[in-house]
Amino acid sequence: MLVALTREVSPNIGQCELTYKQRETIDVDIARDQHNQYMECLAGLGCRIHCLPAEPLLPDSVFIEDTCIVLDELAIITRPGAESRRAETSSVAKALETYRNLVFIEAPGTIDGGDVIRIGKTLFVGLSSRSNRAGIEQLRNLLDAFGYKVKGVPIRDCLHLKSAACQVASDTLLINRARVDADHLGRMKLIDVDPSEPSGANALLVGGTVVYPHEFNGTRKRIEDSGIEVRVVDISELRKAEAGITCCSVLFDG
Repeated sequence: MLVALTREVSPNIGQCELTYKQRETIDVDIARDQHNQYMECLAGLGCRIHCLPAEPLLPDSVFIEDTCIVLDELAIITRPGAESRRAETSSVAKALETYRNLVFIEAPGTIDGGDVIRIGKTLFVGLSSRSNRAGIEQLRNLLDAFGYKVKGVPIRDCLHLKSAACQVASDTLLINRARVDADHLGRMKLIDVDPSEPSGANALLVGGTVVYPHEFNGTRKRIEDSGIEVRVVDISELRKAEAGITCCSVLFDG
């Protein structure tokens, strides 16, 4: 069964790290309600939800994707690029040790899970303000014995690689080519975001269904016109904390 590892919203999410967004007031109750609906959507798609309790002292901790990379053979506990987020990994490691053997990214390496797209046995990792070359090289060395390739991918004007591209089918990427060059991401079919929706490239593939934010209607239509089923969720309050639809879960076979 597919496991969705999640974490409840911190009561202090309003103190989150921000890189590209201006700070806005976040209604914690609405954020929690949206997060609950997100988890209900994943459960409806067949996921078993493993939800960790909120971390009041860690404002960004609901964005659990950045703390780990879970593969069939092992789980990599990352070292997030924002120093304020590094304490998030200990509880995630404790949760994951019941599912996988663990390895760790160490200083001076940094990697955020939001920078990682896995396609088959290749991991594409965004070279961003949160993931550096030292972290990518460590990841490459950790995974070489398991037959994985790790490729660094330059990105621009966005927080993570998954802000620029995400897998939406076994052979298809959703992409904003203003943020990443498609040539760096292998031979995949491409769906371009609607030009009016530059932030619309972040999508979560669950089985054969894409979970997608409700506000990007133009891009959603492009996905559906490609024959891909879409489930829409509202994460508008979480997006004030620079969230994408992938940020709030880590999916793996349990």
